[in-house]
Amino acid sequence: MFPYPILTACLILMWLLLNGFTLGQFVLGALVAVVASWAMATLRPERPNLAKWYLLPKLFCQVVYDIVVSNLAVAWVILRSGRRRHSPGFLTIHLEIRNQFALALLAVILTSTPGSAWLEYDSNDNTVLLHVLDIQNEAAWRDTIKNRYEKLLLEIFA
Repeated sequence: MFPYPILTACLILMWLLLNGFTLGQFVLGALVAVVASWAMATLRPERPNLAKWYLLPKLFCQVVYDIVVSNLAVAWVILRSGRRRHSPGFLTIHLEIRNQFALALLAVILTSTPGSAWLEYDSNDNTVLLHVLDIQNEAAWRDTIKNRYEKLLLEIFA
């Protein structure tokens, strides 16, 4: 009857703590908690289909390595900003990923890597717009995203 019984019980308890312990408040709190629990169940996403879950540690290691390298690169750009101008820019990349979980993971990866930010995803063209702090070589950025991340995500979420 209750999709999330612990959530329902906690909501009833919170309601009673905030409004006082009376029979009327208990009934009203139970009604609100049950409706909230059902609403929460409709928001539950489907489970991701991980075809090759054993590749997740490889992806994790690549991302951690790239975050460390990118932190150093951003620090270097900031430290030499007086001597050389960095060239920020926007980059549009066509993706082959269609899986919503893989797209969300790619968005997290690209946004958590310093020096790049996922700005917009166009589901019609299946393209992503990125902002890059120092975009000296667009081909290298495209290659990194397509061959380092997207290729591995396509394998994981096949």
